Amino acid sequence: MKTELNIPDADGFYEALSTAHDGLSEGQGQLFHASLALLLANQIGDQALLHECIRAARDSVCAPDSTPPKR
Repeated sequence: MKTELNIPDADGFYEALSTAHDGLSEGQGQLFHASLALLLANQIGDQALLHECIRAARDSVCAPDSTPPKR
């Protein structure tokens, strides 16, 4: 999994991502992110890499001393 910046125009990408939210409700914004995540996952196509990215993303938003909820 790549963790170093790998986007040639990161600022342009961030601007496009931010602009895509213009005029969306909070719920629509959440659906947009879910749809984008699924489209990007389909482009990647590597199941093991996708699971690694899911774990890394979850770890990045969970406090180090917190325990994720059990399913």
